[in-house]
Amino acid sequence: MSVWIDVAEESSLQVGHCRTVEVRGLRLALARLPVGFYAVADACPHRGGALGAGCLEGTKLHCPLHGWGFDVQTGACDERPEKPVRTYLTRVEDGRVWVQCDGSINSI
Repeated sequence: MSVWIDVAEESSLQVGHCRTVEVRGLRLALARLPVGFYAVADACPHRGGALGAGCLEGTKLHCPLHGWGFDVQTGACDERPEKPVRTYLTRVEDGRVWVQCDGSINSI
């Protein structure tokens, strides 16, 4: 079962920027593109760098530690295709950004 969780105010993130959000023990990198919001797991699979602190160039989010690039729409990694990051569905309602997560975090 999945749940939708309110993670941020829509106006708190400008287009072309990203940041880390933490909700109920889950850390996500939230990115805003001209076409909407995207969320991926915040930890880079290489060395655990906080992707939300990385640089967003187009749809690519670059890890601040070693520069690995991840497509925020698909989770695909440029440098290591076998090491994608998990993506999460997003939606905006009444000026708030919501992320769909596994229901197990609901109890955290």
